[in-house]
This record gives sequence, structure tokens and C-alpha cells, in this order.
Amino acid sequence: MKLKQLIANHAQEITQTYGNQLLPSQRKALDAILACRSQCGEFYSHCQGCVHSNVMPLSCGHRSCPQCQHHLAEAWKERQQDKLLPVNYFMVTFTLPFELRNTAYQHQSILYDILFKAAIEALQTVGKNNFNIQFGLTAILHTHKRDKGYHPHIHIVLPGGGLIIGKNKKMSWKSLPEKFLINEFSLAKIFRAILLKYMFEQSIPLPAGIPKRWVVNIQSVGQGDKAIKYLARYLYRGVISENDILTDQQGQVTFRYQESKTKRLVTKTQSAISFISNLLKHVLPRGFRRVRNYGFLHGNAKKTLKRIQLMLRVKLPLKIKYQKKMDCPLCSSDMIIDLVIPKRIPFRFQFYSLNTINKPEALMPT
Repeated sequence: MKLKQLIANHAQEITQTYGNQLLPSQRKALDAILACRSQCGEFYSHCQGCVHSNVMPLSCGHRSCPQCQHHLAEAWKERQQDKLLPVNYFMVTFTLPFELRNTAYQHQSILYDILFKAAIEALQTVGKNNFNIQFGLTAILHTHKRDKGYHPHIHIVLPGGGLIIGKNKKMSWKSLPEKFLINEFSLAKIFRAILLKYMFEQSIPLPAGIPKRWVVNIQSVGQGDKAIKYLARYLYRGVISENDILTDQQGQVTFRYQESKTKRLVTKTQSAISFISNLLKHVLPRGFRRVRNYGFLHGNAKKTLKRIQLMLRVKLPLKIKYQKKMDCPLCSSDMIIDLVIPKRIPFRFQFYSLNTINKPEALMPT
């Protein structure tokens, strides 16, 4: 079932249930998904080899839409694979405890940002104090569990090694043990202290009952390509694949997901309005970057990365630039774009008032 159809079927119920308590970013996501490939405009093309002509609808391009941005995921994966080094890789996952999830949802723009900062600072502190090196890191924010519940956490992929910067800024490379980075409980303590410090500095109120023991998971992931492929699947697409939305009957939606422990596909049924509200909790604030690079993997450190690749004798493939073309379905000749007519996405859920800002009580995570 298409998510677009599901939202259209229950649009009136969404408005009646949540009213003005939907956040502006959530309203924009709903409008974009409803308009995708139907009301966003179209482009016209014709074939050079025959008389065939074509009219194609434009997609909305919203990052919460499951029909859009698949090409961006492939492009990101290719860029990350160009950065891979011939060393063992680790994937570190920093999880926000249950007691802080409501706070995170109420202060999304601030807390998601300091979640990145705390995780990166914790790892860089370990690199400096334990190994005297500087890490290169790729971090990605996820906000959902497999069953689409609200569960903010940060995945970080890092090469098993780092830079030693000596006198006169002379650089050298130091590799780490293949199977061990640091004790998970020790890293969790560092992460907890740094994040709570940032929350105090930002005047974010701390709820009662914050646990002393937090969860950080560290996995050795071999050469890193598997971790990159895993993250790319969830990066530039909606929270759920439309193939996993099975039915919408009598106001009840049934969807499937894969359990993390058993790896089996299981189904879950809940009211359509609850299902849609769960998806809306994962709409990120406008302009928020959910993928960030640090250290020698940062976009401004390309020269440093090349020096590391030379030190490790990485064979860099020659990049051949090519432009993707559309083929004619009749004769396979090149299609020429004649005209692109974009249209403004209609406002159905978007209306702004003072009541819509910083009041997400109706969609509080459970």
C-alpha cells in the first residue's frame, strides 16, 4: 500500500485528532507526500530516433517520502566507498536512554545536535587519551526502532586507526587492534557525562530517574563496506518501505518489520492514526543534517585523506564522469527533455500559527 493513499484516506481524522499540534515540519512532510508524482509538476521529453514523446510527473523530493531520493542513497554510498581504507572498521552506536526520549522530542533541533557532539567528543577523547590519535568518523542519526517506535540513536562508522600529528605537523598513521576499540561501559560513561553537560549548558531540563548505566554498542565490521551499505539503506528514504505496509482495513493498519534478534519478519497491527503519528515523529527539523563527517573524513580534509591513502598504499580508481541519460522505451535512443513545469505543492496540512510552534504534545513518543 502507498503511504500517500494511507494519508489521504485518513487526512480528516489526522486534522481532527491533532489539530494545530502538528509541527510545521510534519505538516510540510504530509503535504509533500500527498502531492508526490501527482501535483508537483511534470516534465516533457521526446525521442531523437522516433516519434515517441513522454510526460512524466515530478516527485516531491522530501526526505520523509518513501518514493524519493533513492538515487541520493546510491550517490552517498559511492562517495563513502571512495573513502574506505584497507583497515578494520568499527561501528559504534550511541543510544539515548528511554527516560530522555520525551525531552529529545520536545527539543529536537538542540538535542539532536548535541547528541552528535557528545558522541563524537566521546570517541575523539578515547582516541586522544588511549591511543594518541585523531579519528576519522562518519555519523548518522536514526530516530526509529525496527517497529517504527521513537528511539533516537547515533551510528558512527570509523576506520580502526588514526592520525598521529607530531612536531612540525608531520603526520603518520597508527592502526588499532582488529577486534577491540574500548570497553563499551567505559565509553558509555564518557558519553553520558558529556551529553548531560551539554544539556545543562543549553538549559534543557533533565527529567527524573535518568539511569546511571547507558548503552553503547561497539561492533567490528570488517572492511567497512557492509556498514556503509547498511546505513545507506536507511539514509535517503522514508522510515518505512511501502512494501512493508500490508493492509488498511476498518481504520487498522498492518505492517511488517524484521526483528533484530530473530531476523524474522513479524507483523504488527495498530490504528491508522497511531501508525501515521508514529511516522511523523521521525520527521527531522527543517535543514537538519542527519549525516556528518569528522576528522580526516570531513569534506574540508580531502588533502589529508589523500595523504593517508598514499601512506596506506591505497589504489585510487580513475573516476570516469558520465551523464545519466533517459532511453526511449520503443527504440532505446536518447530522450531529450523539452520542458520542465514545476508546481507549488498544495497546502492541505500547512498552516502556521503560534500554537504550532514548540508544542508537540499530541505526538509525544511512547
